[in-house]
Amino acid sequence: MQADPRPESPRAAPRASRCACGHQLFFDDGRCPGCGQPVGYLLAHRALYRLRRDAGTDTWTPDAAAAAVHPPSGWRRCANHDSPAACNWLIAPAPTAPSGTLCRACRLNRTIPDLSQDRLALLWSRMERAKRRVVSQLVGLGLPVADRVAEDPAHGIAFDFLSALPGQAPVSTGHADGIVTVDVEEADDAVRERTREAMGEPYRTLVGHFRHELGHYYWARLIQGSDLEAPCRQVFGDERADYRAALEANRAHGPPPGWSRSHVSAYASVHPAEDWAESWAHYLHMRDTLETAGRVGIVDDPLAIDAGPFGADDLWDPRAPDAHDFVAMVRRWQRLVGAMNEMSHAMGQPDFYPFALPHAALAKLQFIHGAIERARHAAASRAGDATDAGTD
Repeated sequence: MQADPRPESPRAAPRASRCACGHQLFFDDGRCPGCGQPVGYLLAHRALYRLRRDAGTDTWTPDAAAAAVHPPSGWRRCANHDSPAACNWLIAPAPTAPSGTLCRACRLNRTIPDLSQDRLALLWSRMERAKRRVVSQLVGLGLPVADRVAEDPAHGIAFDFLSALPGQAPVSTGHADGIVTVDVEEADDAVRERTREAMGEPYRTLVGHFRHELGHYYWARLIQGSDLEAPCRQVFGDERADYRAALEANRAHGPPPGWSRSHVSAYASVHPAEDWAESWAHYLHMRDTLETAGRVGIVDDPLAIDAGPFGADDLWDPRAPDAHDFVAMVRRWQRLVGAMNEMSHAMGQPDFYPFALPHAALAKLQFIHGAIERARHAAASRAGDATDAGTD
């Protein structure tokens, strides 16, 4: 399995940029907090740019600092810019964008809540902010992200954001054949916290939900039916095991003794399919956090915190060309989250990352890393660099 020789420099979505006025811009900004000028996010560049409206039109030109943007002008706002989603992404001018009026992230929606209800509109806006972060990272990693409604009915992604009516059973968050269903109540902080405590979870976030459920989707896209299927079962277990029986056993008896020595979370120990999805989510957490730390200028000091004794012997494939760099990336991640946990404690907050990464999890994370890198290289060889300007 070939992998990128520099995994420490993930091609994910930058979380911060700088306006021409010098003020720091962050991923969700629609205007520069310093000069007040409108800004927009270009997925192709994974960066925010200050915008100038094209004379007499509803299109926009990125500022002079974005001279490398092609086409240089004529960019459109996503149609959800003026909706509760407040989407700040831009769409490439026609005819290069077959997406109509919605950006890459927003056109993945199949069902959204009733926006005439103010509370549901607010919850949906939080959902969309989390989803944009996840989608931008997936595109940056070179993974296929196509909508199931218009672009790829057989293999694409669709999101159903549902809310139970009074008297109905709660919506079940989950994935089935490319359809990711999320209960919009998860965007209510109080509801989500009550659920987290009731289920004994150390961590429960919208970003985490998206990454986990999409992990199931990408298992079907990257692993199922491929030459990675058999080795995946060696690493994670056989996903064909009775899922319902596994859930019932977990409800009755809880996670198996010693689960923390082999899984990234208690839920990962329920079933091999959940082990994959949880490990996938944690891998994306790790990559995105490292990328974000680099973008905002957090310096990694190797002497600051002991990173733990992980080594090549813990890997799935210690002979992989990037094995040493992968271990180095994980060690940097451990140093960073150790520091972030201490910073959280200094503010009287719980752990930033409330998990302990066991040795056995490293092989799983490396397997996922290799599968993602192989998919990215395959896509690049078929269609050129997936991040070329002009995409949205």
